[in-house]
Amino acid sequence: MGDIHLAPDSRGLLRPAWETLGDCADMLLLAGDLTRHGTLEEAQVVADEIKGLPVPVIAVLGNHDYHSDLQDEVTGVLERAGATVLEGAGTVLDVGGTKVGVAGTKGFGGGFAGRSAGEFGEPEMRSFVRYSRLCAADLARSLLDLRDRGCEVLIALTHFSPVPDTLAGEPPEIYPFLGTYLLAEAIDEGEAHLAVHGHAHMGTEHGMTAGGVKVRNVAQPVIGHAFAVYHLPVDARIDVPAVG
Repeated sequence: MGDIHLAPDSRGLLRPAWETLGDCADMLLLAGDLTRHGTLEEAQVVADEIKGLPVPVIAVLGNHDYHSDLQDEVTGVLERAGATVLEGAGTVLDVGGTKVGVAGTKGFGGGFAGRSAGEFGEPEMRSFVRYSRLCAADLARSLLDLRDRGCEVLIALTHFSPVPDTLAGEPPEIYPFLGTYLLAEAIDEGEAHLAVHGHAHMGTEHGMTAGGVKVRNVAQPVIGHAFAVYHLPVDARIDVPAVG
């Protein structure tokens, strides 16, 4: 689930559904934009929704969560509630004896093959693309590290999209601000089994990287529910598994 944009007036909105996760899921992945304006008051609403859930909660932040320049404080509020918040890092979970690795970064924009920004020209443009490149490099490194640590299933969690497929429905003019192909390259390099992102409210759920990794846009307006469940069969191990 992503793009829940919680605030005090939505307190308790998702908690009843999320309390059922223990019956159908092994973890809850939150793909950013958890708050509306990145305030600590809004972050506390999210924290109250996730505290004590029956499954581990792993999150990345989104652009809304950065808006008040309190991203570190927002991260702290969520972590004190029990969430693992990733930015250029990974975490390992034991799921029924299977080591599942989740690597996460917010990511950033820049566009996609043939229509992307380059690290050239004005310092502002170079900084924009450099930040996207660093996010992608951190994601690739985290995935490879998780594989080296023996993870049999690898998941890439981002806010911005790695592929244009899941942006279908959004105005093409804003694609460069919704994601970057650099994330897809990192996901393929790290040989993830699934990539999950948010951000594109008018996009499409299903996509795929050039390397065959299935991508899912889990922005709440896209999936239309309190969460979506994706199955990664453990008998597939490190082969690319089927995804529902």
